[in-house]
Amino acid sequence: MSALAVTGVQAQDAAAPSGEPIKVGVLHSLSGTMAISETTLKDAMLMLIDEQNKKGGLLGRPLEAVVVDPASDWPRFAELSRQLLTQDKVAAVFGAWTSVSRKSALPVFEELNGLLFYPVQYEGEESSRNIFYTGAAPNQQAIPAVDYLAQEEGVERWVLAGTDYVYPRTTNRILETYLKDQLGVAPEDIMINYTPFGQSDWQSIVSEIKAFGSAGKRTAVVSTINGDANVPFYRELANQGVKAEDIPVVAFSVGEEELAGIDTAPLVGHLAAWNYFMSVDTPENEQFIKDWHAYIGNEDRVTNDPMEAHYIGFNMWVKAVEKAGTTDPDAVIDAMIGVSVPNLSGGYSSMMPNHHITKPVLIGEIQDDGQFQTVYETPGLVVAQEWSPYLEGSKDLIADWRKPMSCGNFNVVTGKCGGQGETATGQ
Repeated sequence: MSALAVTGVQAQDAAAPSGEPIKVGVLHSLSGTMAISETTLKDAMLMLIDEQNKKGGLLGRPLEAVVVDPASDWPRFAELSRQLLTQDKVAAVFGAWTSVSRKSALPVFEELNGLLFYPVQYEGEESSRNIFYTGAAPNQQAIPAVDYLAQEEGVERWVLAGTDYVYPRTTNRILETYLKDQLGVAPEDIMINYTPFGQSDWQSIVSEIKAFGSAGKRTAVVSTINGDANVPFYRELANQGVKAEDIPVVAFSVGEEELAGIDTAPLVGHLAAWNYFMSVDTPENEQFIKDWHAYIGNEDRVTNDPMEAHYIGFNMWVKAVEKAGTTDPDAVIDAMIGVSVPNLSGGYSSMMPNHHITKPVLIGEIQDDGQFQTVYETPGLVVAQEWSPYLEGSKDLIADWRKPMSCGNFNVVTGKCGGQGETATGQ
């Protein structure tokens, strides 16, 4: 597949960059089941690159976006990552959404020593030297969401419903252990269900959820359903009269972009856990939304959490390149740790030695206009746990990419490094 090259507008606010462009890869599905979520991230990256060129580029050189479409086909993420790194010679890649797409691309970035900035919440259990995780780890989204439901909503029965791939399965393995061991939930009060990507028929599954919730205990659905399957899922809940006040759903992959353009009536009152909402009231967010609408030329276009993650990751990369004085991957990897940039919630996010960032956690209630009203926010920033303390295979592991340790899965009990950062639990 030939890449679509998009060159940023020449500088207006600073001296025009000159010389050979620094190429930036944009690896997001623009077709297929994940296009509903990923297309807007491509647009966000083009905006960020355009804005950086107006500031004078990077190291005095213009940035040039190289956009490719993996088309929601997971092996294509690996193929196009290789193309971006070897043929297009990009300095960094921003992209992927599902964990299976990230895991498809990961060996390519490690083999070719490329840089991938991954902007979406995920299951943890990974820390690669060549990946910077700007989305949430489980303790920055899933665990706080469960705590909120248990403490504030009095939930005692739990439906863990997900799309059938690595992120939902690993996240639910963590949550199941957490519910049993930390919250004392009985096994019979946990129902787990998986469906394929693009699932459209939810009638029998929602019937099972409804029956499970009729046992006299407060019940909630923790949803790791991804992509366009969310639309018929919520519609079927409404069809069967399952309301948010009866069985609330807290979703980890439903944001403003997924709600845009659909009938939100069936979703009102249900919840989502993210680290950013478009409704956040800060000067930084107000300016970001203004810039987004001006760039995209449509004031109806929304912002969302993974867009903020790209905003943070891109600005961190720019700062690290300026700090290193080069786009050389090894120098940038070393320079990234400790970099701190503004987030859109009114604070600063920092890149930690485990290649994850600090983030606030927000839980929002879906409104009829497709926006979220924040009902809970952590008092401060949360440091990501890349390895879950609730899983036997990873509770003794930490990641620290600073020299001399430079290890993604260091066992604090044995004092040994297990190798590259995703191998310790066989994920």
